[in-house]
Amino acid sequence: MSKKKSNSNTSGTIALNKKARHNYILSDKFEAGIELQGWEVKSIRAGKINLTDAYVVFTKGEAYLLDCQIQPLNQASSHVVCDPDRQKKLLLKHRELDKLMGSRDRQGMSIVATAMYWKKCWVKVEIYLAKGKHEHDKRDAIKDRDWARDKERMMKHSA
Repeated sequence: MSKKKSNSNTSGTIALNKKARHNYILSDKFEAGIELQGWEVKSIRAGKINLTDAYVVFTKGEAYLLDCQIQPLNQASSHVVCDPDRQKKLLLKHRELDKLMGSRDRQGMSIVATAMYWKKCWVKVEIYLAKGKHEHDKRDAIKDRDWARDKERMMKHSA
């Protein structure tokens, strides 16, 4: 018998942080594993996750993901304490940790989470080194995006 995937999301993407591309200039991309509890994995499979304001902090030389909210399921067991705002440890190599900490300290960059996805049976988080945009940068990006959209419409109607 063949087994069929019951997951309706075929791309493997669990959650996206669309605000990050608007608020930051993203430079270096890293892929990190994430340390989760059993109830968190079940909630992620159900799609009860919010990655909108997620960012990375360092404590005692280890990286932790903050403001990544995973809402517990109603069927969660009563003996497990479900904390939706729990710090989640990121699993990175020492070289990656050193590069992230150095860029954050020397260049004043932030580290933001932009996506969470499945890679085989593991949950992975895509994090970027990011520099905050100023208000005029955001307006320029919106203006460029609108112009590209209008240009495509004009090209489509003229052809």
